Amino acid sequence: MAETGSQSAHNTETRLERLTRALDSGAAGQVRYLLTNLHAAEIAELLESFPHGPREILWELVDPEDRGETLVHLNDEVRNDLIREMETHDLVAATETLDIDDLVDLLQDLPGTVTNEIMRSMDKQNRVRLESILLYDEETAGGLMNVDVVTVRADVSLDVVLRYLRLHKDVPSTTDTLFVVDRNDRYRGALPLTTLLTNDPDLMVAAVMNRDIKAIPASTLDVEVARMFENHDLVSAPVVNDHNKLLGRITIDDVVDVIRDDADHSLMRMAGLDEEDDTFAPIIKSARRRAVWLGINLLTAFLASWVIGRFQATIEQVVALAVLMPIVASMGGIAGSQTLIIVIRGLALGKVGSTNARWLMYKELAVSVINGSIWAIVVAVVSGLWFQNANIGLIIAVALIINLVCAAAAGLSIPFLLKRIHVDPAHAGTVILTTITDVVGFMVFLGLGTMFLI
Repeated sequence: MAETGSQSAHNTETRLERLTRALDSGAAGQVRYLLTNLHAAEIAELLESFPHGPREILWELVDPEDRGETLVHLNDEVRNDLIREMETHDLVAATETLDIDDLVDLLQDLPGTVTNEIMRSMDKQNRVRLESILLYDEETAGGLMNVDVVTVRADVSLDVVLRYLRLHKDVPSTTDTLFVVDRNDRYRGALPLTTLLTNDPDLMVAAVMNRDIKAIPASTLDVEVARMFENHDLVSAPVVNDHNKLLGRITIDDVVDVIRDDADHSLMRMAGLDEEDDTFAPIIKSARRRAVWLGINLLTAFLASWVIGRFQATIEQVVALAVLMPIVASMGGIAGSQTLIIVIRGLALGKVGSTNARWLMYKELAVSVINGSIWAIVVAVVSGLWFQNANIGLIIAVALIINLVCAAAAGLSIPFLLKRIHVDPAHAGTVILTTITDVVGFMVFLGLGTMFLI
């Protein structure tokens, strides 16, 4: 997997270099040729890798037939920038070849006039399909599904199904399973194509269909859908409403997008950023976004500095404390971050909750005590020899253990508390944790130094 990711990154970098050279030389024909041989997702990745200016030139050279799907694969900010520069008729033309589920994703970013024009250009059947998806939030199974499905009845033979498929000229892409419904379109089971092709044509669908493939309620969150696909090794799954009526299907390519977006979300939020931000956004815009969290971090840094200032007299008399105190805060920060990441990941995957939080707390505290004791001994010996003072070594050892235990407790409790007040733990957790480990670390270490060295 790592090699595959590395190879993909290398390919993207190579394409980026070729396109850059072609653009710099003004070889529009060569750029157009290079883009023609790429998938829409690869074109989108390259567009996101160019700054404004070259990106707009590159977009003009993308084949009009590829523009719709390319827009779907772009992140929100880059997509919106390109849409603002496009004429209405170009946008309408770009959407004509899109699947309904992809069109839904794109419509949410289009101007109202363009959306109305697209709706008017669609036939009644596709308009109804589109509206049925728009009823659901984009982060649910209903918003993720594709309504283009092939259904069969349980009371027909496999031979009838085979003849039906031969007459059905356009079978939806990535179709691996047919869904079995009753006369009221209520979901009853699934008929994998492998089962259809490898059984006696005279058998009835009811005799061979798979009743174990459970339908996904349309209101299910997309991250839960991704978890179901992972746990049950699904390639596609039916989506139903509250009355078990079949609405559509979700395929593995949609789920891969959810997994990727969720991973990007977690990584970027840990730094207080948005996964939909344009990497090459204008300087002022990027600076303004990041300034908020830098300001919050500055306030927490002032709090830590205020704690240090309360022990100014102690530090002036025992300079060794000023030299060693970053060690206590740093070790606490690392230990707390390890616990924080484990808990945030567990919450995201549904593996950590109120039922097992107590056991996890005991486990993390025990780990902190063990690691704290080991490294406290090492730091105590080094500090004692360095400053020729055994008391300093003992003080930093005790402070280190206390801070690591507090860091573990904070790393576990912060995500639960933030989640309870509906704040993203990945967004604010790191800032709060750093504040706690710095303040506790400085206060305990300098407080002990004041008590026993002054």
